[in-house]
Amino acid sequence: MPWHDSRKQACRENPLSDFHLDERIVRDSDLLTKIGLCELRLMKDGRWPWLMLVPQRPDVSEIFDLTPLDQTMLTFETTLVAETLKKVTGAEKINVAAIGNIVRQLHVHVIARSEGDPNWPGPVWGFGTAEPRSADETKAFAAKILDALTP
Repeated sequence: MPWHDSRKQACRENPLSDFHLDERIVRDSDLLTKIGLCELRLMKDGRWPWLMLVPQRPDVSEIFDLTPLDQTMLTFETTLVAETLKKVTGAEKINVAAIGNIVRQLHVHVIARSEGDPNWPGPVWGFGTAEPRSADETKAFAAKILDALTP
């Protein structure tokens, strides 16, 4: 069995046993909830409504490293979060990206963008310095997202 296939088999047998978040994801975001496959996290940069999905699978850096079922779940959860973010923020555009050049652990950014936001229409990555939200702002935004996710 090729290494790639054996890793997928290990994930099927006990997918959460070796799952650990990259320390940079822990440092730069707050856990909102666990949806199913993914942890839903809020980035600590208050310049944008910026969520992140992290599949709870060990040693996964690419979408194709996931099993076909997990790929389907990631697509479903990404769509759910993107629709929720657009509804809550009224954003003109929702950006979705799984870049991972620095943080190799698979994670999907879901960012609400509107004309006039910092660096519009350019990318959010590498632009300026992060501006933290207050604890109250974080709590209020998280509550809006979680309420909108609940049927």
